[in-house]
Amino acid sequence: MVTGSTATGQADFYSDVEMFIYYDELPPKEQLQQARHLNNGSEPIFTFDDCDKGHFGECYFIDGVDFQIGNVTIAFWEEEIMATVLQKLDTTSPLQKALSGMLDCIPLHGEEIIGQWKTQIANYPDALAKAMVESNLSFFAIWALQDHLDARDTTIFQHQIRLENVQKLLGVLAGLNHQYYSTFQFKRMQQFIEQMHIAPKNLCARLEDIFCQEPTAAVNPMKELIAETIALVEQQMPEVKTSNVQRSLNRQPRTWEPKAI
Repeated sequence: MVTGSTATGQADFYSDVEMFIYYDELPPKEQLQQARHLNNGSEPIFTFDDCDKGHFGECYFIDGVDFQIGNVTIAFWEEEIMATVLQKLDTTSPLQKALSGMLDCIPLHGEEIIGQWKTQIANYPDALAKAMVESNLSFFAIWALQDHLDARDTTIFQHQIRLENVQKLLGVLAGLNHQYYSTFQFKRMQQFIEQMHIAPKNLCARLEDIFCQEPTAAVNPMKELIAETIALVEQQMPEVKTSNVQRSLNRQPRTWEPKAI
């Protein structure tokens, strides 16, 4: 199959070509390398060598175009990738990106089995949705520590907090909307958000604004978005407890006065 921007019609001058080939049993590595030579491929830029587990990937150039070729056994794909997300409810690894890519892919051969996989993946489990919400429903209360951080030369740390809070916010909303989501090489944010039926208003523009502002100016807009997202969780998934994150949201700056001794 072909996946990524090539499959969705969004490829541009900077795009690579992503292909996955599925086997009952992986061919010998030498045979896979021979196929690369027959395709006039360059020497590999990098490889993923997990042949013992059922996965061998290569990235190389053909006529200046970056090709990423994954060779995967059917057993590895079904048991180690699909099952890890759909049954074991993995919410943190990049595997959700692989499942999302399968939904967008164009089969070149084996349409029947790929169609079966697409049907399974499209049936996003309710248990995964809840796991996504619960695992991401924690935010660093920077609004209660801003003066503390400003006094300690923490520019990089504050940017990190901003990024991690937004990543978690998108993770919560992905769960509410039954969308596969990974922070790994996250791209096309606007398109991702436009697919959401449950989200704060003007979410994409507000997130862009958060990253365009200085850390101090971004604190209150970020807090507002988080509060709106928590309200959506309470409305759409009332079985999820929000008391801890509400306490974090309501956390106030620490104040004290020196006392004479």
